[in-house]
Amino acid sequence: MNSLVEDAQKAGARVGMTADKIVINGGKPLQGRIRVRGAKNLVTKAMVASLLGDTESLLRDVPAISDVQVVRNLLEVHGVLVSEPESGELVLDPRNVKSAHFAEIDAFAGSSRIPILFCGPLLHQLGEAFIPDLGGCRIGDRPIDFHLDALRAMGAIVDKGYEGIHLTAPDGLHGANIELPYPSVGATEQVLLTAVRAKGVTELKNAAIEPEIMDLIAILQKMGAIISVEPNRVIFIEGVESLRGYTHTAIFDRNEAASWASAALATEGDVFVEGAKQQELMTFLNIFRKVGGAFDIEDDGIRFYHPGTPLKPVVVETDVHPGFMTDWQQPLVVALTKAEGVSIVHETVYENRFGFTEALIEMGADITVHKQGLESVTRRVPRRPLEQAAVITGPTKLHGADVHVPDLRGGFSHLIAALTAEGRSTISNVGIISRGYEHFIDKLKTLGADFSVAS
Repeated sequence: MNSLVEDAQKAGARVGMTADKIVINGGKPLQGRIRVRGAKNLVTKAMVASLLGDTESLLRDVPAISDVQVVRNLLEVHGVLVSEPESGELVLDPRNVKSAHFAEIDAFAGSSRIPILFCGPLLHQLGEAFIPDLGGCRIGDRPIDFHLDALRAMGAIVDKGYEGIHLTAPDGLHGANIELPYPSVGATEQVLLTAVRAKGVTELKNAAIEPEIMDLIAILQKMGAIISVEPNRVIFIEGVESLRGYTHTAIFDRNEAASWASAALATEGDVFVEGAKQQELMTFLNIFRKVGGAFDIEDDGIRFYHPGTPLKPVVVETDVHPGFMTDWQQPLVVALTKAEGVSIVHETVYENRFGFTEALIEMGADITVHKQGLESVTRRVPRRPLEQAAVITGPTKLHGADVHVPDLRGGFSHLIAALTAEGRSTISNVGIISRGYEHFIDKLKTLGADFSVAS
């Protein structure tokens, strides 16, 4: 057990993340070229999908992030042979899949919520699955009820115990008519990964349709699945008896691309993000332009830069795709502290996603969080009971501070704030940023940031 825990704790080191603190001297624009690889929100799910095949799969453009390492560990304890023939490539061979002991699963699952998606594939392959208590970023309630209700509808028996949740399917899994209360990305992935080998047809209503979902559907179709995406968020899945492995290049990480874009704008810099594509970033690009940012779209990426004119305030409402992503608002808020006027960000996806603003306020930002949200006659996204709103008044000058990273996107936002601030900032718990940002310290160095690292 001790060796398993030690292995889990070394996940950050395996992706080149050994620092716990970064000391940043702010006020220097970011300038240069960096590359983004495959999306965290696709690659980890594609790795799980390999469990469904009866031959090995090849996944390309895999980022070196700790969430990938966590999923790799979980696959390996379930008997999947994982190899890396080239940098950024994974070969996943599930032909010797087996049940794993609770201690093994629990040792590796603490820093990720991905284990819930193992349920369908493991039920098909082994007839049982186990899920320990789930971790993830502390940005709000992420109930797994949507997942469990969908699994029950397809024939799974769910037993909750003190160690976690044990699932079985003594009569096998079957198709079902499922309507999600909210177009949850995770629950949509759960249904897809389970229904593709269930008997009969599954109709999923109110499904998520994010680009990463479409890329996962493309992978499953390569494996032999029959999936139809219909209008109005409806997906039909016709179950098949078996699936084969796949060869696939992952969609780029649009969250990382948008984060570097916001960093370029906030620091009055000029950053070319190789690998970024216009189509998946259209909603972000519109807001980026409204704020006053400039961008040039090339075949191999997008250049994001501050044009030298004052930034303008905006009103943003986060929403499911094709709306403005919740993961985009946190880095953007830092840039909005530089805009001349009052900006409003309505957060409708997670209820606690403005916790990161406390550090920005300590650094000098003028931000007021309304925990019950704000009414507005111009709202386009329907109000949700859990939503909040942040009012950002600018421009303000940020000053250096000591900041503890609370979560993945908030942590990167704190990095941006420190880069724009006058003076020195110490950012601790930066290892969490490696969950979704590949080699971000090396990229900061490439872009000319003035910083040092400490363990």
